[in-house]
Amino acid sequence: MRILLVEDDNKIASFIVKGFKAEGFAIDRAADGEMGLHLALTEPYDAAIIDLMLPKLDGLSLIDQMRREKIETPVIILSARGSVDDRVKGLHTGGDDYLTKPFAFSELLARVQALIRRSSNVSEPTKLTVADITINLITREVVRAGKTIGLQPLEFSLLEYLMRNAGRVVSKTMIMEHVWDYYFDPQTNVVESRIYKLREKIDKGFSNKLIHTVRGVGYVLKE
Repeated sequence: MRILLVEDDNKIASFIVKGFKAEGFAIDRAADGEMGLHLALTEPYDAAIIDLMLPKLDGLSLIDQMRREKIETPVIILSARGSVDDRVKGLHTGGDDYLTKPFAFSELLARVQALIRRSSNVSEPTKLTVADITINLITREVVRAGKTIGLQPLEFSLLEYLMRNAGRVVSKTMIMEHVWDYYFDPQTNVVESRIYKLREKIDKGFSNKLIHTVRGVGYVLKE
């Protein structure tokens, strides 16, 4: 999953970026509203975290312009202002959730995960299931045919992305944009390497292979 963070406070931004990376998310940070708007309009994100008090373009104006441009990325607003009027204004502008500073990272993470699940129209609120494999989005537990499989954060994020797109071929570029926080380099084999390691963990020992390579296109997870 790929997150956009628009936050001008370097200390808070560093805290958030480190937290999400540790959880296996890709995250891009913009330090002002204009850069945040540019990224929101040009790059695909699964969720955005936007501060209200930003240089160059304030958070409410940023969100308003995103919505005017039909960018439906779910947005959680961060603000030191916690009055009811401030919350209502933020939500009416196009924000999906509102979190007052200071906050616990665990709460921010839970709210972002909830927004992503809601926007993805996942019928089961905490789990994804394809064939005989299930992942719990809260505990990050992976089980296939009754067997618990331990995955590293990046491996979990890769599997989650493939499962959210089950039956759909996703390119290496799409995977890089959603799972890693840097742009696709056609010379790198990082995707192939991670797919290989993921296959070793979830497909090895099972007759029914779930991860398939579509040569020249990308990868697909299907029965």
